[in-house]
Amino acid sequence: MSLNRINNNNSLAMTLLKGRTLIVLAVLVVFFSLATPNFLTANTMLLLAKHVALYGILAIGMTYVIITGGIDLSVGAVVGLAGMIAGGMIQNGVTLQTFGVTLYFDVPLVVAITVLAGALIGLLNGTIITRFGVAPFIATLGTMYIARGFAMLHSGGATYSSILGKVALGNTGFDFFGSRIAGVPVGALILAVIAVIAAALLMKTTFGWHIFAIGGNSKAAKLSGVKVNKVTILVYVFSGICAAIVGIITASQLEASHPASGETWEMNAIAAAVLGGTSMMGGVGTIGGTIIGAFVIGVISDGMVMCGVSEFWQMIIKGLVIILAVIIDQFQRNMEAKMALQARNESKEA
Repeated sequence: MSLNRINNNNSLAMTLLKGRTLIVLAVLVVFFSLATPNFLTANTMLLLAKHVALYGILAIGMTYVIITGGIDLSVGAVVGLAGMIAGGMIQNGVTLQTFGVTLYFDVPLVVAITVLAGALIGLLNGTIITRFGVAPFIATLGTMYIARGFAMLHSGGATYSSILGKVALGNTGFDFFGSRIAGVPVGALILAVIAVIAAALLMKTTFGWHIFAIGGNSKAAKLSGVKVNKVTILVYVFSGICAAIVGIITASQLEASHPASGETWEMNAIAAAVLGGTSMMGGVGTIGGTIIGAFVIGVISDGMVMCGVSEFWQMIIKGLVIILAVIIDQFQRNMEAKMALQARNESKEA
């Protein structure tokens, strides 16, 4: 009888652990709605949706990376660089000094070039990690500084403040990514599309299962025929693309590009992924969980701003959230291992 009670308690604890992110989100919404009367207003929810879209897209790319057992610290800097690339092309065009002409591209081509830049940074990250055996933390820390430096060099540290384009130049329409469709921020719609595609790839394709296999045991995955280096590079390319898309949306929302955009946003991406159940040990994670984690980060950030909490305290709290999420994740993994061992022992006794 006592054994059944222990099993029931363990099952309840495991259920609560697996649903912890939703529970935390509900508690936070209740807390901030009581702490500030304007939290549940339509304007606040629209602002929250805009922020969650940015955190969510970044976190989806980060989820892929973390599942493989890696980390990408460069995503915040890529956000800033992508915004500067897009803003620079719209405001100043591309000057070909040899021919003495300046070319202005339409918005779809600007977006394509910017996304390609993000993909190339991801390719650089993946290549450094796989070909030269550099730890992901060090490799992406280095590219973080490189990307941020190039963002500063792009304009000498100045802001591109007029990136709406001109009809005569055929480069208007960049503000679309910061607008709304039927009241819904375009960024949120882009998040939904990316989330559906990323979830389908992760859960329904061989590529997705290879990502999990690498995170579970890269050596075993390689022996079983998984092209570990190729998959790892593609994962970092995807993370770079996600960061570039966020850079485009951010610049569009602000109607300006600043080289410091996206600073420390890698923390938000990591926190959202880990809060959503992605294990820092690799091999475990879901896109749905990450989206919920992004909502938690968005609610915490916007709620603290509305409550007048200092930006410095916000950084401390986010750091504590990451640490606590990792501790809880490790606790869950240990409990799952104990329950599996207990089940095997019971089956042997039976």
